[in-house]
Amino acid sequence: MEDRVPPVAGWELFGHDADVGVRGVGPTREAAFEQAAMALMHAIGGGDVVPKQSLEIACAAPDDETLLVDWLNALIFEIATRSMLFSRFCVRIEDGRLSAAAWGEPIDPERHEIAVEAKGATYTALKVAKMADGNWVAQCVVDV
Repeated sequence: MEDRVPPVAGWELFGHDADVGVRGVGPTREAAFEQAAMALMHAIGGGDVVPKQSLEIACAAPDDETLLVDWLNALIFEIATRSMLFSRFCVRIEDGRLSAAAWGEPIDPERHEIAVEAKGATYTALKVAKMADGNWVAQCVVDV
């Protein structure tokens, strides 16, 4: 058995003109989607979001890349219509269908500082793939 660093989960933002790129990395495709959602939340701002309420989200797409865009756009829709921010996610993907739980709380102007308004996830720099190190990456640019 060879020694190797185990896969880890994480997120990062990357610049793209006037927009922002979100990237999630994880040991599974689902973990990468969860981390991409965390990157989206950090791009929006928010501060300390308490996972008080849960919300179920579902979407379907013919491929992983389109599914990532649909997932992030579903979150953006929920943020806009429910005035909520999220801090925890649990994603399940099977046969082109994503079902997820998102935990968060209503936006509180006293505690949450919104940096940007996310308009929508785009197909720019879109990638969902298993990398050579065994981790998955899920990324795209979000129009802000």
